[in-house]
Amino acid sequence: MFMKDTVVNNQVGLHARPATFFIQKANEFKSSVWVEKDERRVNAKSLLGVLSLGIVKDTPIKLIADGPDEEAAVNALVELINSDFSE
Repeated sequence: MFMKDTVVNNQVGLHARPATFFIQKANEFKSSVWVEKDERRVNAKSLLGVLSLGIVKDTPIKLIADGPDEEAAVNALVELINSDFSE
């Protein structure tokens, strides 16, 4: 299991379009991936799950992955978040 804390800094947070990019990136990996905010953990590959966290600008979150490519998955998602979701 690999985990890393990060902060969502883009203007709209993890809402609609950025959440879609986030989920697409998470689905590129074999590992199970979760997003945790305020003790609530959801599947990072689920749009409804991610949106249900209500992640807005400046929200600290934890990314957790478990599987064969766990470290790569977490690092790729942190990189996506730090780039403010620019493809």
